[in-house]
Amino acid sequence: MTKVVKKTYFRRLPVFLVAPMALWAMAGCGNSKAPAGAVKQYIYRIENRYPHDAQAYTQGLFIYGGELYESTGQYGLSSLRKIDLPTGEVVAACSLPASVFAEGACAVHDTVYQLSWQERTCFLYDTALRPIGEFRYEGEGWGLTSDGVHLIMSDGSSILKFLHPADFSEVRYLNVTYEGKAIPLLNELEYIDGEIWANVYTCDYIVRINPHDGKVTGVVFMQDMLPPDLRTASTDVLNGIAYDAATKKIFVTGKNWPKLYEISITKITH
Repeated sequence: MTKVVKKTYFRRLPVFLVAPMALWAMAGCGNSKAPAGAVKQYIYRIENRYPHDAQAYTQGLFIYGGELYESTGQYGLSSLRKIDLPTGEVVAACSLPASVFAEGACAVHDTVYQLSWQERTCFLYDTALRPIGEFRYEGEGWGLTSDGVHLIMSDGSSILKFLHPADFSEVRYLNVTYEGKAIPLLNELEYIDGEIWANVYTCDYIVRINPHDGKVTGVVFMQDMLPPDLRTASTDVLNGIAYDAATKKIFVTGKNWPKLYEISITKITH
């Protein structure tokens, strides 16, 4: 089962992402690249490849306390997992009710937070994946990360909400823009060295966002990461960013991908 409502509606939307000089006609959403003098552009290099459960519809990916966590979606298949990175094996898991479509997840102060898509519920766990509570919220839940103080949540729009981890109350919001144009479809999130990194749903690139003013500061082009011979009928879009602050390593994967990748990035020079 896939997010049919999301896909059939939002695959028509990249036309509205077209900024001056066609910035957003790029990567998985087009062919041309951003103009010189625009935001910084980066390409990736694969440093390591790891096994990944091809049945995992990746919604959230993060590292906390040196352990890799993953939130998987789909009604009847949603879960929160701990993953052994070298083998890709699930070492612990908590399944959600069949009525819940899980979304992004992250951890703050030894509490793991996991969003749901349309069920308006954030599920709380301890680091052993034992349920410890719930919060309710309005609207949809997509991506979730933390700057160490606040939770940062996306809902499929151009808005990121900063939330208090104690009660899920909204502290402030951020409108993400490029040259004044709102950038919707913000999906899975990761906080990396003072910036918010976001997958843009259906697109093979990651945007880097200033958490103070919402401006896109960089674009990481991610096309052609998963080779054709590893793709099947169930292979879905790029989604999932995890950062290990201790080692400075960045990991990415996609929905129903059989691989998880450690990457480095290099700035494109004009």
